[in-house]
Order: sequence, then structure tokens, then C-alpha cells
Amino acid sequence: MTKRKIRLLTFSTLYPSSVRPGHGIFVETRLRELLLTGEVEVKVVSPVPWFFSKDPKYGDYALMAQTPKTETHNGIEVEHPRYFLPPKVGMTVAPLLMALGAARTIRRLLDEGYDFDVIDAHYYYPDGVAAALLAKWFGKPYVVTARGTDLNLIPQFPLPRRMIQWAARNAQASIGVCSALIDVLREWEIDPDRLHVMRNGVDLKRFHPLPQAEMRRELGIDGSPLLVSVGYLIERKGHDIAIDALAKLLPTFPEARLLIIGEGPERKKLERQVSELGLENKVRFTGALPNTELARWYSAADVLLLCSSREGWANVLLESMACGTPVIATNIWGTPEVVSTPVAGRLMASRDSTALVNCLHDLLSTPPSRDAVRQHAEGFSWHETSRAQLDLFSRIVNA
Repeated sequence: MTKRKIRLLTFSTLYPSSVRPGHGIFVETRLRELLLTGEVEVKVVSPVPWFFSKDPKYGDYALMAQTPKTETHNGIEVEHPRYFLPPKVGMTVAPLLMALGAARTIRRLLDEGYDFDVIDAHYYYPDGVAAALLAKWFGKPYVVTARGTDLNLIPQFPLPRRMIQWAARNAQASIGVCSALIDVLREWEIDPDRLHVMRNGVDLKRFHPLPQAEMRRELGIDGSPLLVSVGYLIERKGHDIAIDALAKLLPTFPEARLLIIGEGPERKKLERQVSELGLENKVRFTGALPNTELARWYSAADVLLLCSSREGWANVLLESMACGTPVIATNIWGTPEVVSTPVAGRLMASRDSTALVNCLHDLLSTPPSRDAVRQHAEGFSWHETSRAQLDLFSRIVNA
């Protein structure tokens, strides 16, 4: 007798679409790896805030408006129901409005015969709280994966904190992508049997070492050392710290260069910083790049820098290591679980350019081999996480 596949309804605003292919790619990656087991089937409901115009002048809001209502993205069916998010009070009412906006779509999926077993939600607020409401309305179990700021920032606000605690107490399980996130739930006295750490893996086929000199020629870049800072251009990612560190590094390494990969609202401010420090010929902004292209840039670099103030589990660290490039990162949340040996790189003693320069001097004095860095990353395949998810979902379905 053929074993029936587990039917998942993956629910999260953090999911890629045809107009925002890099948005929430870490959720899609974990789901795609899980599908490779052949033991689950899935439909994705990824709500999008309603916006009135598709005019490009509105930036990300226009992209939300351009998102199709339904699409197949990388072979997975995705629904994008709209929900209204009013200004000023949006943070407080977002879970309810998101759930109301998604309910009709979920009812249609059920009516069409997709009687899912479990809601697989990602990001605790507002998505996880909305999933808790939907689970209650439709009589389904639910699991929420915590990913970073949903537990290390948002609970600073009293009302969202209470809503997250309510959702966590009622969830069949909570998953954290690192132990530090699960520690937050432990402090709230959530049933420990319902708490699980399932770290993100890295796609070892997409991210693998490429010849460094060849990649530099292809991309038209050089530097000794060549540093790279990857992420959305916002204060939290600390690109400004990387720029300051480069200025301090140049007396010792006059040929050093910095690549900043990403786009965001802080770009003009960062460009002014580069100009004020006289680094126009030392720093290059590439803009946003597709995830599929990043392996070439990681492989070209000597060191990846991640100066974030908050990270749950930073995928860029493993992606860089999988390409043989060591990292330097702030010592926060799940990062020490990734940068766990000197081969992987260094952790900054404090989040500032002086600490970063000290790490650079230390790492560059005894750089690990690229093969050794790659070998460290190979310990973070997706297999273990996929099996852990299957075991958890199976237990919930059987219960």
C-alpha cells in the first residue's frame, strides 16, 4: 500500500514571486529541499499587502501591486491573496487583517480538494499569529518557524509580544533556525516538547568554489584583499561599518577593495560616506544581484563581512563558506553556531570598525585554505533538517 504524502499549507509573507524573486528565498529553499524527499505535497499561501498603484515610482509597494494573484514559482503553486494594511496602526492589526485576507483563498483550496494536514507558517509576527487564527478557524494544526527579528526585535512591543506568546502556546510546534531563538520561547515557558531547532542548510550545488582569478576577470574586479558585504542596504546590516573598516585597513593593505552587494534605502547615505572618506576608487556598489549569481562573487572575494546588529541565521555566511570564502561577522544570535571554528572565519569582539579591522588582520595573517572552508560548509547540508521536518509533521498528522 502506497504511503500517503503529508499535505502542507505553507503560509508566509516571506516568499519569492515572479516580481520579487529574492524575497524570502530562504523559506522557498527549505521547502524545495523538503519536497525532494517525495514525502510531502504543498501549496503556498503568501499574502501581499494591498497597494493601489503599480507605478514604479512607488518602489517596493508597486512590486507588491504587480504580484500576480496566483502563479507557479519554481514548480510550486503559490497564492498571493491581498490584505489591507492601514498606516500607523498596521503593526497592531496586521495578524487579523492578514488572516481575513487569506481565509477566502484557503477556503477555496479546501473546496477544490486540497485538504491539507498542517499549516507550515514562517515568521512569528504577523505571519505566525495570522496562521494561529486560520488554524483555529479551519480546525487545523499549525507549526511556526521563527527566523530572527520576529523573536529578537518585535517582542519589544507589548501587544505583539502577547500575541506571539499566545500563538506559541497554541502551536503544535515551534521551530527556530538557531538555538538562540528557541531560548526566547523557553524563557516564556512554552512547552519544551514543542520546541525544535532546525537550522537552515546551504545549497551545496548552487554554492561551490569557482576559480578565484577567473571570477575576478569575468566580473572585472580586483583587490588584495577583496572584501564583500552582502545584504539589504539598511542600518541593521552594518555596511557603514565595513566602509569605515576599509578606510582603517588601507594603510596596511593599500590594494584592499570592498564590494557592497544589495540595494535599499541607505544606498545614498552609504555612497556619501564613501565619498567623504575618499574611497570612490576602493568601494563598488553592485546593486541587488540574483541569488543564482552570488557564487561567482563569493568565489572572487577573499573575505565576506557581515556586520549586522540582528540576525537569526544568516544564509550569506554559509553561502560564502560553501564557495570557499571565510567570513567575519558580529557575535550575535545564531551566528556563533555557523562561525564555530577558526577555519570558518572570525567573530567580532564588538560591532564596530576597529573590531572588524582586528579580525581582518588576524584572519589575513593565517588564512584557511578554501578547501577547508568548503569542508566546514558541507556540514550544513539540508538533509538533516528535511528529515527532522518530516518526523515532526508525521507526528502531528498521526496525533
